[in-house]
Amino acid sequence: WAVFGGVCPPHLSQGTAPSPGPLQPHWYERYVQPCVAELLGSTLFIFIGCLSVVEDTGGTGRLQPALTHGLALGLTVAVLGDISGGHLNPAVSVAMWLVGGLNITMLIPYWLCQLCGGVLGAGLAKAVAPSERYVNASGGAFSSVTADEQIPAVLGGEIAMTAFLILVACMGAVNGRTKTPLAPFCIGFAVTVNILAGGAVSGACMNPARAFGPALVANYWDYHWVYWVGPMVAALLVSVLLLGDRTTRLFLK
Repeated sequence: WAVFGGVCPPHLSQGTAPSPGPLQPHWYERYVQPCVAELLGSTLFIFIGCLSVVEDTGGTGRLQPALTHGLALGLTVAVLGDISGGHLNPAVSVAMWLVGGLNITMLIPYWLCQLCGGVLGAGLAKAVAPSERYVNASGGAFSSVTADEQIPAVLGGEIAMTAFLILVACMGAVNGRTKTPLAPFCIGFAVTVNILAGGAVSGACMNPARAFGPALVANYWDYHWVYWVGPMVAALLVSVLLLGDRTTRLFLK
């Protein structure tokens, strides 16, 4: 006992049990459950999104897809955010990894789950939608680019709108000084305003999984690469901005 100053340490005293340390998360909760949440969330979000495009027969223009995508995303992030972060978007996952909001070991599993969710969601939309409407809407796939000369405008629109979405996600959900419980709905609002503003420019995809699922199911691949390059470039651009506290800045930590 001399090491403890001649006093018996508390956890060795008669009748005193060692105090338990904090419980470590179960491996299922750390690795499997987040992937399941990303798969489920992406499936539901993209199913609702594709269906809103296919069933938009009332002449509402961009209003119906904008509200549907924004509300579906906000609700999905709200209920699944505490499990996986509610990314549902490969570009968001890249940005979250770069700013320290996602472990690199989860990046590829998240991508796979998001893309598989996109395919499942698009497949469900095809299964329930009338075939004529489905074909007329290309299954909800993005068909804004019809000529090479449109590529600069479409690519620029995707970069700008995705950057706005990712900035809202990073500052509202990760950055210590600005994060808020309203982050899920802020993210949903960002999607809504982007579609209302830029839907006619590029379709306002902002999400490679949202582009990949219906493209695969409907077999519509025209200029598909634009909807990968734009969001990924936006993720890199937002990540190098010197905004946020030291834990979320990529440089000058």
